[in-house]
Amino acid sequence: MKSTPSASPRLISILAAGALLSVLAATSGCLAVAAGAGAGATVAYVRGDLDTTLDAGFAKSVRATEDALADLKYAKISENRDALQATLIYRNAADKKVELYLAKTTDAATKLKIRVGTFGDEALQQEILARVKGNL
Repeated sequence: MKSTPSASPRLISILAAGALLSVLAATSGCLAVAAGAGAGATVAYVRGDLDTTLDAGFAKSVRATEDALADLKYAKISENRDALQATLIYRNAADKKVELYLAKTTDAATKLKIRVGTFGDEALQQEILARVKGNL
């Protein structure tokens, strides 16, 4: 009786390593978390969005966000706002779409999400966040 050849352990190891590298390459850059400055705030950069919580009430946070984008001379495209959340859309000089979502979490905290372009621009989003915090 003739036995069928089996895959060598070396071949299996190479295939497994290739699969692992593929997964790591596909997910790199999707999640980066950095400690924010001041009061233990956390800033997360996830799938192109910069997410953070501001230590300010909702109305003050929206004002600070609008002032920051005015300082940057971005053009306001649209705004949808109620008492609990706001979506602000701007365009910069390079015609990149800048979307900001604010939501009241408590009387003294507001969730802020920033997205620049389709896939995000971490450096520009960090700059916008720094300007917003400077206006609080």
